[in-house]
Amino acid sequence: MTTWGTVSTVKAPLDAIQRFAAWHLEQGAHRVYLYLDEDVPETLAALKAHPRIRALHTDAAYWEKRKGRPKKHQVRQSLNARHCNNRKAEVDWLAHIDVDEFLLPERPVAEVLADLPDSALCARVRPVEALAQGTGTAEGETAFKAFHLDQRARQRAAEDCFPTYGPHLSGGFLSHVAGKLFFRAGTKGLQIRIHNVILNDVTNPGQANLTEVELGHFHADGWEHFLAAYRFRLAQGSYRAELKPQVRRDGALSLHELFQAIEADGGEVALRGFFDEVCVADTALCDRLDSHGLLRRRTLDLEKLRRKHFPNSA
Repeated sequence: MTTWGTVSTVKAPLDAIQRFAAWHLEQGAHRVYLYLDEDVPETLAALKAHPRIRALHTDAAYWEKRKGRPKKHQVRQSLNARHCNNRKAEVDWLAHIDVDEFLLPERPVAEVLADLPDSALCARVRPVEALAQGTGTAEGETAFKAFHLDQRARQRAAEDCFPTYGPHLSGGFLSHVAGKLFFRAGTKGLQIRIHNVILNDVTNPGQANLTEVELGHFHADGWEHFLAAYRFRLAQGSYRAELKPQVRRDGALSLHELFQAIEADGGEVALRGFFDEVCVADTALCDRLDSHGLLRRRTLDLEKLRRKHFPNSA
């Protein structure tokens, strides 16, 4: 039987990490590898107590063996994933994903992976972005926005669904549309990046596309969540200045430029207006997304799954 797991560098509250782990254990993950990016002994102990979780604190001794702790969290993520790949393999496949990303399969992940040809060293999972609760969602339901792979169709849909800001957002997404990868665990010499892998100077050799699995990304699923992460993302994360515009057209702004313009125009009130148009599942937006075949609805019951897999946690 094909086995799989996830590998993640995490800096989040214990309950959030447990919800992430519980979801993937429920989906059939044989192992969940967690590299803790901060010194949280109680979190580490609680996670290590689970027999299918492998948790490690990336402390000073860990980084000393790797020429020091990189300043950029993206580099730490890549090095941790490489460390996981190089350890004794306990699974056939690893998915390098973040703690706010949840695999959403149409059928068991193990079956999907088992159907891949031997030539596939890696397999891409495309994202869908979670919307905040709104008038278009039922109690306990999460709505996600998807996007078209075809660039022209993607932009037409984005500008229809998000009339004010769609011209600057690829598919109406705030975060990546590249997706993340599964790769065959234990592949020697594999270089692992955030969205790609490299082997012998070849990027993503034999890549397959997992059309039956989507990646639910909770990037901005609530105003408080969005605002809490906003300044970090603007300075060092996915909205930082050096990143290019998402949309390939004249006049398109990068996310950094767009957010600076929004704040200059109206401060936090204007920023909230942006969030309400782009990130809230109100009825009108859900209808527009649905008309383009880009609406996904899921009931995840994450807290219920957390209690199931971590019954001794608060």
